[in-house]
Amino acid sequence: MGIGDKAKHTAEDVAGHFKEGVGKATDNEKLEAEGRAEQAKADLKKAGDKAKDAFEN
Repeated sequence: MGIGDKAKHTAEDVAGHFKEGVGKATDNEKLEAEGRAEQAKADLKKAGDKAKDAFEN
């Protein structure tokens, strides 16, 4: 698993947190939900990274 992929997935997670925060601050439920969805997607990708790393070693 490349470091670039891990960094990309972390960036997606951070972007999701940011989007969720902006949604909360502006009472925009749609933006807040999009942020949570991005975080969940990034978490799944990170879990996949960890599984791949476990099998590579």
